[in-house]
Amino acid sequence: MDGRMLARLAAIVFVAIAITASLIEMSRKDEPAPVLSAPVAPSSSDPLRADLRRCQRMGRAAVDDEDCLATWQKTRDRFLGRDPLTGEAR
Repeated sequence: MDGRMLARLAAIVFVAIAITASLIEMSRKDEPAPVLSAPVAPSSSDPLRADLRRCQRMGRAAVDDEDCLATWQKTRDRFLGRDPLTGEAR
């Protein structure tokens, strides 16, 4: 077998594998992935959420509002897992 014949044989094998892989992929049945969603907390049970919404509606004026600054601090503490009294991680 010379080099050209070996190259042709390799090309034929490659094409055969590509066709087989394409046929297998086309014959698969697509099943929809299950939709996972995070539970939504009701807004009425979390007063911090209501305060955040109020600050959001205030827009740029919220930067100068002491209540909004305190609310944002509480939110950061909750997110970072810090104790609001000491400021240290729990």
